[in-house]
Amino acid sequence: MHQPASFKSREALEILGGLELDALVVVAYGMILPPAALKCPKQGCINIHASLLPRWRGAAPIQRAVLAGDSKTGVTIMRMDAGLDTGPMLATREIDIGADDTAKTLHDRLARLGAELIGETLNALRQGRVREVPQPSEGVTYAEKINKAEALIDWRQDAVQISRRVRAFNPWPVAETRLDGAQLRIWDAQTLDSEMTLSNRALIGTAPAFEPGTVLAATHAGIDVACGRGVLRILRLQLAGRKPLGAQEFIKGQRLAGARFAPA
Repeated sequence: MHQPASFKSREALEILGGLELDALVVVAYGMILPPAALKCPKQGCINIHASLLPRWRGAAPIQRAVLAGDSKTGVTIMRMDAGLDTGPMLATREIDIGADDTAKTLHDRLARLGAELIGETLNALRQGRVREVPQPSEGVTYAEKINKAEALIDWRQDAVQISRRVRAFNPWPVAETRLDGAQLRIWDAQTLDSEMTLSNRALIGTAPAFEPGTVLAATHAGIDVACGRGVLRILRLQLAGRKPLGAQEFIKGQRLAGARFAPA
């Protein structure tokens, strides 16, 4: 994986200073700039951050927002300082997180929003129209870097929590479980509500009628799996070494009814 350039060496700082920049813009940079680098551009160093700060400072704000079930997120344009996403805010813009949003779809919408907002903000900076707003001290959360181990599904969790995990880890690292010891990646899924069939409704309560991970049904509509609370319908999945398939296509080569996906 490509590593971002470091501005800590004297040579790098000399090059940066020699550019006589008006502003330096970073996005998803992954490193804290040293104080000497922050002072080089005339208008400072500006960060495009994919959350409404101070919520979700850190490395994975998009995935953490989906995992937490946030209904809204957005983009914050901030002036960088010595801390981790702690600098004053120059502009913000909010969007809703849809019920079907994955980390990819949300990332793509935020990327377009960030591109629009940074252009507006740089123009405002040049014209002296920007008002810096310190971040509030309340509501601070940290979006820790995603660990691949988090992708392993624990079927004892609520179906809603598992659904969020599937969406948050699409396209990486992709939520997964085990079927007969083999990796099974889940790309798309949805929860079933209490108006489904009688056999599924029994699982909506606090005490499931089946062990979590049990496949209740495998039909053209999807693969229904018992969770600690509720039912998850898998819509798209992938065996190791194979391409992702819709549930209808997947079950043509697999006998799943009554099988049990391994818990974490």
